[in-house]
Amino acid sequence: MGRAKTRPHFIVGRCFMLWVIIILFAIALDRVVKIWAVSSLAPIGEIPVIKGVFHLYYAENTGAAFSILRGQQKLFIVVTIVGLAVLVWIMFKRKDWHPLLMWAFSCIIGGGIGNLIDRIRLGYVVDYFYIKLINFPVFNIADLFVSAGAVLLFIYLLFIHKEEKSDE
Repeated sequence: MGRAKTRPHFIVGRCFMLWVIIILFAIALDRVVKIWAVSSLAPIGEIPVIKGVFHLYYAENTGAAFSILRGQQKLFIVVTIVGLAVLVWIMFKRKDWHPLLMWAFSCIIGGGIGNLIDRIRLGYVVDYFYIKLINFPVFNIADLFVSAGAVLLFIYLLFIHKEEKSDE
């Protein structure tokens, strides 16, 4: 039987701080841009960055991704809190998670908290990025962090998780 690979405690501690910093960075960046969007973009509605391709466009989203289930704020708040609690619990459950998995969790948690703040404070999520060329739904920085985390999680599950299981 092979021994489980563990990282020295001091490395895990430093990495854990990095993951906390990523979460805090995602929340702070999201808040700063949303504050700008509400104060500067909302009054004018739209700023073409690349006309007809990419615009900054103020939107208030009362739904989930792609505005589905509009008006279900209480449901979104509960689901988000439960989901975030599960991810945080998983992060603390073991101290030797693969760094890519922890990056994924950190991005998802940071973005999730960013949108949760809006849902609780405002009753909707402030969105502002609009890819007009393909009429893609308006989104925000928190959404980018959640999406990036989901991609990292998918990569981890597809390529690394199998490898780690075979090493045990």
